[in-house]
Amino acid sequence: MKMLWDIVNSLLVNYVLVIVAFAWFAAQVIKVFYYWIVDKEFDILHFFEAGGMPSAHSATVSALTIAVGLVYGWDSPLFAISVVLALIVMYDATGVRREAGRQALLLNKMVEEIYASDGDKIKKLKELIGHTPLEVIVGATIGVVIAFVSYYIIHSVLFFV
Repeated sequence: MKMLWDIVNSLLVNYVLVIVAFAWFAAQVIKVFYYWIVDKEFDILHFFEAGGMPSAHSATVSALTIAVGLVYGWDSPLFAISVVLALIVMYDATGVRREAGRQALLLNKMVEEIYASDGDKIKKLKELIGHTPLEVIVGATIGVVIAFVSYYIIHSVLFFV
């Protein structure tokens, strides 16, 4: 039991991991409120969705990259790996995943037209799985801001009180 507690404690004090989790959480919460304003309907299920405004994937990898740079140095191999990972994730979000979402939208329309007169209900494909460039930029900005602000709070305010 002590070993399990040591592992949990280590995870909870891992600045990089905590900031990454917080950035993801913040982006998902912002997504709920964004769609509440846009759709004029509150739906907590937006918290659990991939895709949409802002990109939680981009917030997560951006926070990871900045946190790694702040903790381990901008010239560290870990920072380089984080940058490459972030670029791949954000490129994929606006490229492959966005196109898959557009294809799902088209396929759903085709299936709806084909089976419109039929009484059968066909389960629709998920359409909102990718991101526009703006959604990725907003998500990345959230991650960067959270990483810098939290680092400043932890190292300037809490350690020097």
